[in-house]
Amino acid sequence: MKRALDLLAPLLFVAVLLGAWELAVRALKVPPYLLPAPSQILAALAANAPVLAASAWNTLKMALGALVFASAAATLVALLIAPSPLVEKAVRPVAVVLQVTPIVAIAPQVNIWAGLDHPERAVMGLAAVVAFFPIFSGALTGLNAIDPDLERLFDLYGASRWRKLLSLRLPSAAPFLLEGHKVAAGLAVIGAVVAEFVSGSGGAQGLAWRILEAANRLQTAKVFAAILILGLMGALVHAAFQALQAWALTRWRGR
Repeated sequence: MKRALDLLAPLLFVAVLLGAWELAVRALKVPPYLLPAPSQILAALAANAPVLAASAWNTLKMALGALVFASAAATLVALLIAPSPLVEKAVRPVAVVLQVTPIVAIAPQVNIWAGLDHPERAVMGLAAVVAFFPIFSGALTGLNAIDPDLERLFDLYGASRWRKLLSLRLPSAAPFLLEGHKVAAGLAVIGAVVAEFVSGSGGAQGLAWRILEAANRLQTAKVFAAILILGLMGALVHAAFQALQAWALTRWRGR
């Protein structure tokens, strides 16, 4: 019973909000280009479903591609610098500066590097930059979060630095890596959308371009429909990584 209530509570809350939104728009006679009613948004979603679905798939592909690249790069860099505290102290500030730099500031140059005929490369590159730091930070934290007694045991048996890295530090970092990937997955979707906004090109044909296109034509209902798909897509990606994390940690604890 409690589980059913937990599931119904947010659904009922959303239904109440949508009902109040619908009634307010109709009662106040708000123009559709200013704020469409939920029923108008659903109608726009149904009318533009094929186009929005194709754009959502393009955005998701770019976000997942950026996540794969960021995962490989961040994990590799963390593995290379973790054995040396001095190297870690030298590299970490650069990674932090890269993370806190707004992608809108570097997007024009990335567009030039990627080539104006290939905007999807720029979008993936910028999304990868956004997703890099959570994975890198999680990997470094996990690689350093080891049991001192186990480390002394490895030293007692004369294990090399790289042997300790692969057999001790990397297994200890697994929960932190999973958490970093879960955070980075959502950021990759956000980064892909923002990067497409900044690129200002329809070559990538993602959801961001559909939002810009509809907004320029005052098709506000279509804008909200694209935002709805984007929110659902981000929630599904986060839920997928949440389930993966729960499954992996359960198996890990079992071992």
